Amino acid sequence: MNRKLEFTVPEEYEGKKAFYFLRGCAGISARALSSLKRVDGGITRGGETLRTIDRLHAGDIVTVTLPVETETVEPMDINIDVIYEDADLLAVNKSPFLAMHPTHNHQGDTLANAVAGHLQSEGKSAVFRCVGRLDKGTSGVVVCALNRYAAARLSGNINKRYVAVVRGRFEGSGTINKPIYRPDPMKTLRVCGDMPGSESAVTHWESLYSSDEYSLLSLTLETGRTHQIRVHFASMGAPLAGDTMYGAPENEIGHHLLHCAECGFIHPASGEEIRLSAPPPQDFLDFCRSFIPADVLAKIFNYA
Repeated sequence: MNRKLEFTVPEEYEGKKAFYFLRGCAGISARALSSLKRVDGGITRGGETLRTIDRLHAGDIVTVTLPVETETVEPMDINIDVIYEDADLLAVNKSPFLAMHPTHNHQGDTLANAVAGHLQSEGKSAVFRCVGRLDKGTSGVVVCALNRYAAARLSGNINKRYVAVVRGRFEGSGTINKPIYRPDPMKTLRVCGDMPGSESAVTHWESLYSSDEYSLLSLTLETGRTHQIRVHFASMGAPLAGDTMYGAPENEIGHHLLHCAECGFIHPASGEEIRLSAPPPQDFLDFCRSFIPADVLAKIFNYA
């Protein structure tokens, strides 16, 4: 089913061309606007086609009908923990063992396949557009935009909070401000250093609990570089527990302990403030119990 978006023209756009309203107030991207102009009924006012050169009046109701998009990823029946869903967005609590997109190593067993399968079961279809990806091995909140409009509105406008277990004792709070670069373009490994091609990266951390061996930290990012949290703490000699790529010894869990616990954003269609949260997976909590008293851990993650 086509997604219809309705916008009421405010007084400040009285007499102005529809183009300026659609690009400014409605937030339609130039690319999407160009596409909508070529679709019969893509942009209407009172049921009549609205051209971008037409002038508007305050109180006009402008309707934008987004075209149906067909996902090319194969739908698969993979169980996912859906924590939010509406006509524009789908948010899940991603398993750490689930990759985001199909690759030569992962065909059919990714979050993209799972989302396609979930939507198919509801009689829907949408191109998989993840707004802020998580590495395989990282769990937590992932928001997927179900249309191009939602994706454009959310891009760069989601705030996230992570929790991670790192080696060593970290008390209080602090900031890591170190640029990150990729020494070998054929490998995914990143390192800290002020080199040609490096990108600025800023991570803020706060200790939730610390012991001599491990610390549980709350983290927020000013930048969103690939592997940023993992690289920053590895550079301090404190790799994430289980992160063998960045120097941690292997553990029985089989993945690094990094979880996106919360995210917040303004809904692209309603303008409502949305805050989503997701509990860490059981293996994350079990590992935390090895160095955090049970009652303290329960208070940190608000469970009985």
